[in-house]
Order: sequence, then C-alpha cells, then structure tokens
Amino acid sequence: MSVPAVSVIMNCLNSSRDLREAMDSIMAQTFTDFEIVFWDNGSTDESPAIAKSYGHKVRYFRGETTVPLGAGRNLALAQARGRYIAFLDCDDIWRPRKLELQVGLFEANPRVGLVSTDTEIFDGKRVIKRLFAETHPARGMAFVALMERQWISMSSAMVRAEALAGLSERAVPTGQGENGGWFDESLNVCEEADVFYRIAHDWELDHVDEPLTVWRVHGANTTFRKFGQFADETLRILDKHRRLYPGYDQEHAGLVILLTRRAAFQKAVALWREGRNAEARKVMAPWRNSGKKYQMFWWASFLPGGCFDAAARLYFALPAFLRR
Repeated sequence: MSVPAVSVIMNCLNSSRDLREAMDSIMAQTFTDFEIVFWDNGSTDESPAIAKSYGHKVRYFRGETTVPLGAGRNLALAQARGRYIAFLDCDDIWRPRKLELQVGLFEANPRVGLVSTDTEIFDGKRVIKRLFAETHPARGMAFVALMERQWISMSSAMVRAEALAGLSERAVPTGQGENGGWFDESLNVCEEADVFYRIAHDWELDHVDEPLTVWRVHGANTTFRKFGQFADETLRILDKHRRLYPGYDQEHAGLVILLTRRAAFQKAVALWREGRNAEARKVMAPWRNSGKKYQMFWWASFLPGGCFDAAARLYFALPAFLRR
C-alpha cells in the first residue's frame, strides 16, 4: 500500500450526530492523497458503522478502553503514515481546498512545521464569526506571539510529521504521562496548545488567510468554567518550557511574567465563581493594575459568585481591546 502525503487524525466517541458531515467534508477535498486514521474511543452509537462506510481511505481502529482525548490522539498518531498530519474533530467541517492550500505552503518552505487556516465559528444554524476577518496571525518564528495569544483551532491545524518527531526527541521525562513528546497526557484542557507551542519554538508557522475550517460550538461558552484547570496547566506548561529550553527565564522573561499573571487571573476567576471572593482578590492583588481586564475583574469580584454568568457574557461582548 502506498504511503499517503497526509494522515487525517479523527478521534471519535459517540459522534454519530455530526460525523457524516465531517467525513463528507474530507471526501470533498481537492487534494486526495490522504488517509483517515479513525480512532474509536469506545463508541456505542452508529459512529463505527458510519466511519467504515467510507471505504479504503479510512483506517479504523478501536481502543480496548475509553481514554482521555490527549491519550486517544497519541494512539491515533502512532498509526499515522503521512509526512503531514491534519486533525479533524468529528463535529467540525473542512472547506474543499483546505488540504490543498496547506500542503502547498509546506512544500514551498521546508522550515514550516505547522500551518493553520482561518476558522469560522458555527452554532449549528449560522456562522457566528470568522476568527481573522480583521486581523492576521503571525507567521515565521512566532513562538512568543503564539504564547501571547493561542490562535490555532485544532481542526485547522496541519503539522509536519518531522516536527512531531522532533518533539519526541526533545521530550524531558517527568513520570507524568507526557508520552514521548506528543500530546501531554497529564494535561486535560491545554494539551493541544502545548503541542502547538513546542512546534512553534523550533519551527516556522504559516497560515492560510481563508476560512477553510468550520468549528462547531455547542451551547454557552464554558471556558471560564474550566479556569481552575487552565490555571494549573498554564503553570505546568511554563515549568515544562523551563526544563526543555535552557535559559528560558532570561530569553523569555516577558513570557514568564505573562504566564504567571495569566495563571493568577485564571485561578482568581475560578475562586470568584465558587464564591471565594476574598481569596480571588488576594490572588489577583499583584496584578490588579496590569490592564483593563484585571481592573474590571477586581471590581467584579466584589459581586456575589452567582453574578458570574452575567459578568462573563458582558465580558465577551466588550471590544477586544478592553479584554486584553
């Protein structure tokens, strides 16, 4: 069997509602030299039958037990054969030229390790917004820019297999399930960003300025509800970078401050939501005058924790410059 140029990683757990639309979007690609590595994480719905119905392009695997998503991605990656790796979550969609344009950027520049695309956010009925309608992400050696603002949606990402192999070579064992440098199985909410950061440290990034990925969102924004986890994992990523990259604190002193402040804000939000207002303000006290976002949070934290949902909606309605 010939080796495909692109391996498309799909991790599935009971995704039959949207799976056929996602699979159809792969089969409609103008670039056809791909395989689908479909890792079934123990589905009990019609997902296995749907995946297998797409024929020889699909290499179907089923885990013996249901595992966290990061571990599932690692299991699928171990089966990938392509020189480029793309990811499609089972409820997202690709536009037809997505693979074609990304592969073209890789072929044009061997220093590129990751290519993303612009992304439309879709609520199942309509497109809510386009991520880069007015701005464009950084290109080239963009590690610092990506750490400042993680802009890569998982289903938009394509990575060079060589870049992933390099992560394994640089991995520092910790006994915490980091699994050879791919997706860190000790992380639950930042495992995707962690991979993108480490690729960006060693490789150039590129971007297709077309909305070729459609990211389906379900219900209300839940990011703030996970901020306690984000706080812990932000600091763990900082610790990992210090272990991987000698001289990190000197070379990236600004990022050390940024990540420490970000984790404090995330922790404070989690505490406030739990009604632990005084503790939240204590955590944020060193950073309360660091920007409008922190000042707004400081005053909001005097409100009861039950006001969290309303405050979050107000926050996301603000112009971007006020949310920095």
